[in-house]
Amino acid sequence: MFGNPEQIAAAMRQFADMLSASPDAGPVNWEMAKNIARHAVVAEGDPSVMEGERRQIAEALNLADLWLNEVTALPSGVVTPQAWSRSEWIEKTVPVWKQLCDPVAARMVETMGGTLGAAGLPPEAQAMAGPLMGMLRQMGSMMVGQQIGQALGSLAREVVGSTDIGLPLSDTAALLPGGIAAFGQGLETPSDEIRLYLALREAAHHRLFQHVPWLRGHLLGAVEEYAQGITVDVSALEEKLQGLDISNPAQIQEVLGGGELLKPEETERQKAALARLETALALVEGWVATVVNAAAEGKLPSAVALAETVRRRRATGGPAERTFATLVGLELRPRRLREAAALWSALTGERGVDGRDSLWGHPDLMPTADDLDNPDAFVKGEAELDLSGLDDQPGGPQEPERSQEREQDGGDETGGKDDPAPGR
Repeated sequence: MFGNPEQIAAAMRQFADMLSASPDAGPVNWEMAKNIARHAVVAEGDPSVMEGERRQIAEALNLADLWLNEVTALPSGVVTPQAWSRSEWIEKTVPVWKQLCDPVAARMVETMGGTLGAAGLPPEAQAMAGPLMGMLRQMGSMMVGQQIGQALGSLAREVVGSTDIGLPLSDTAALLPGGIAAFGQGLETPSDEIRLYLALREAAHHRLFQHVPWLRGHLLGAVEEYAQGITVDVSALEEKLQGLDISNPAQIQEVLGGGELLKPEETERQKAALARLETALALVEGWVATVVNAAAEGKLPSAVALAETVRRRRATGGPAERTFATLVGLELRPRRLREAAALWSALTGERGVDGRDSLWGHPDLMPTADDLDNPDAFVKGEAELDLSGLDDQPGGPQEPERSQEREQDGGDETGGKDDPAPGR
């Protein structure tokens, strides 16, 4: 008569969380979201990391870091390598998820509160329903928090480290023994080789995120700018909210799941943010693949096969991408991974490791989407980069001086163009 006792208990806990949340806490009840995510992973089994596993992870990350020293000019990004359980991954990455999800969640909560509050009420009654609207917004915050908690719980069962989706979810290099075991299922590869290969990828990502100061803000800023153009499909939301039973978690997940309520506006600003994000993700993943393959060559027999497994997982869109699309309405897919990896490989051959990695020194030096279409032009276009004038000569007066020198030398346009400037 009263239904499933476990469902009733869960609904009561969620209702208590909703009432205990401050009205000014933000668009998402993150404490509730974390609790739901942790319950989801515990229900599937989330054993604590054993001391032996922590030692194996730390040794793999430290060894991977040593190998990377031979193939990249960027210094180490591994300071205190860690091994996390799935619950620890949730706890450690929530601050970044909050930064990524709050902009879209705020729009959904406001729309949800307005839709629920306006349903069937005349304008006079709506004007007098201020406290009720506040509670309805809290209810919307609870519903969105439940969806985010379910999504993070699902994602925590799939990830292998802190950098799976290509974004810096933590400042600490870490791997999940449970995630590594799940990744290796069905692969005829020794577990220690899988662990070391994934440690190479984790350590390579952290070299970029720790020592390229502009990269973190560039990636997260592009996501936030894209999210600002996300709107909520009000008509679809109104239809789904009719007859909604908030004590039924499965029904709430069905209402908010899949991201179909999130509709991006096709503005030029949003298209530019999406293009910038996709290009940056491809360049990050391409560079990581290039240096990891170089570091593993001759040392890990299964490196090529593991690289292809990872590439398919990233390029075709796995659980991480679908979860992220549910949370912020955006697919995180490095669509041009092969082109980016080929460009970084060509740069290594043409300019060497130092010349290749020096491009990370400033965002204006980085390849663009057009350069991925024509990598040869970018690779061979400028063999040496003189950065001395960027700080003290922002206006770039050197070019007019070179023009005057060419005129004094006799106005040989062809020779002046081909001859290098003095001192280069």
